[in-house]
Amino acid sequence: MPLVSVIMPVHNAAATLGPAVRSVLGQTHADVELLITDDASSDGSMELLRELARQDERVLPEAAAQQGGAAKARNLAISRAKGDYVAFLDSDDMWLPTKLEKQVAFAGTAGTPLTFTSYYKMEAEHAGEAADFEPNGRVVWAPEHVNYRDMLVQDHIGALTAMYDRNALGTRLMPDMPKRQDYGLWLSIMRDGHDARALREPLAVYRAHQAGSHLSVPRSARALAGAAWNSVRKSRI
Repeated sequence: MPLVSVIMPVHNAAATLGPAVRSVLGQTHADVELLITDDASSDGSMELLRELARQDERVLPEAAAQQGGAAKARNLAISRAKGDYVAFLDSDDMWLPTKLEKQVAFAGTAGTPLTFTSYYKMEAEHAGEAADFEPNGRVVWAPEHVNYRDMLVQDHIGALTAMYDRNALGTRLMPDMPKRQDYGLWLSIMRDGHDARALREPLAVYRAHQAGSHLSVPRSARALAGAAWNSVRKSRI
């Protein structure tokens, strides 16, 4: 089986970290390495990660030398990746058990190194495990195919569902931006001539946040696209 490197940044996420990690370890595609960067948490997240690592050798946490933000935390984890694919999951979201099995199979026939899926939304207070999640009808449906022009208008790729082929692209880091580093990475890959294709089945679960915590409307995405691409162009990831 292809090895999948799963990238997870953590900052004060002890309340949701366990279900997120277990959703990776419970995948039917078991050949994974879970690369976690703790970004100077003060709530016991790193201690919990050490315990999870003792229980399963696939959990590979490291503590950042100092707090640097999500982009730096993700890039520290990406730089350790050894997998054929690199996938992303935040410490408050979850994957359904067959997510990687189905996406890896899809990626083998998609004809592009960047794939993604649809996903569910759950309430911020949700306390269950991925294996027990019951479909709730709150689905963010992924378009089957998006290109660079589409992405300049709106970010269509849920970061918790994205996966890129490291054998085809090499190790690709995220631009060092305060927000939407994932969007910058998708743009950089697609600017190099690669479209993205989606497996439209919802295979992940996104935890809702307070209103205003995420920019998701097309107008906001359009404004962020320019900033993201300027950062990408300067760094040439």
